[in-house]
Amino acid sequence: MTTATADTRAIAVFVVVPPRLLLLDVAGPAEVLRKANERQATLRFAVTYVGPHEAARTSAGLALAGIAPLPETLPPGAVVIIPGAVDRPLGSGPDRGAEDAVREARIVHWLAQVVRPGIRLVCICSGALLAARAGLLDGHDCTTHHAVIDDLTRLAPRARVLENRLFVESGERLTSAGVTAGVDLMLHLMARELGHGAALAIARDLVVYVRRGADDPQLSPWLEGRNHIHPAIHRAQDAVTADPARNWSVPVLASIAATSPRHLSRLFNEATGMSVIDYVNRMRVALAFDLVANSTLDMEHVAERAGFASARQFRRAWNRYHPSPPGRWRGSHERR
Repeated sequence: MTTATADTRAIAVFVVVPPRLLLLDVAGPAEVLRKANERQATLRFAVTYVGPHEAARTSAGLALAGIAPLPETLPPGAVVIIPGAVDRPLGSGPDRGAEDAVREARIVHWLAQVVRPGIRLVCICSGALLAARAGLLDGHDCTTHHAVIDDLTRLAPRARVLENRLFVESGERLTSAGVTAGVDLMLHLMARELGHGAALAIARDLVVYVRRGADDPQLSPWLEGRNHIHPAIHRAQDAVTADPARNWSVPVLASIAATSPRHLSRLFNEATGMSVIDYVNRMRVALAFDLVANSTLDMEHVAERAGFASARQFRRAWNRYHPSPPGRWRGSHERR
């Protein structure tokens, strides 16, 4: 547990509570935010639940109360989360279709009024439909639950609606597929705000994998080989990612993992699908990629900073994971 300090930065997060809220669309992302606040003190997520009414029915049959009114304005840099809704909550009572439609219309009107440049809009599941009705997805790539993808296409004719995606990031618009994909999207946001190590730690706390599909936003190389829950292997990986340039050997990492070198090699391959040395090289290439992309260092100094014995060894390792040599890659991106 960490304590906020005078230097702690805060991001205001407004979670919109629609009628017939799909409870997991809120609970999953909110747990990610709670764990983020619990694990570090540099950034705090200040969460407020807002809606057109002080109470709402949820998909699980539970009622939520104490919901704040929709604010007239949003602070700069705020995040607005729009979860999805269900047609019929568990143990549904009397039909409130007309009343719910009015409340949904109020949300749509409010979104159109307050979401401006600098505000990130995060749509979970069918929450994208409300954003579409407000015209906030026009000109953006987006997705939603497969069951309502046609509805999104109809409501957002000027958006590029993508199917079979866990989540889509398009500028300040982030949309996800159904239910648990909201957790994937929120972990992606944590990686952006807090770094990949923090996102991985939160994922491990929640016992979830860092998932990506073939067409989803590119998985960072720092997250490769992490879709397992073996604590000893994570300890070894944490050490390598913290300092890839160090002279890591299997015995040194085995000591960190509290296992024998032979046992570590076997467990590492089973958990990650790669050898210990291959993982170390991948992390060094990832560090080198960051240096090539974000510095003017020549390749000899990039190789040295990333832990390679020579520029030649660095280039051989780089070419295993990238189609273009590092110098050519840097040149092509400088011209863009």
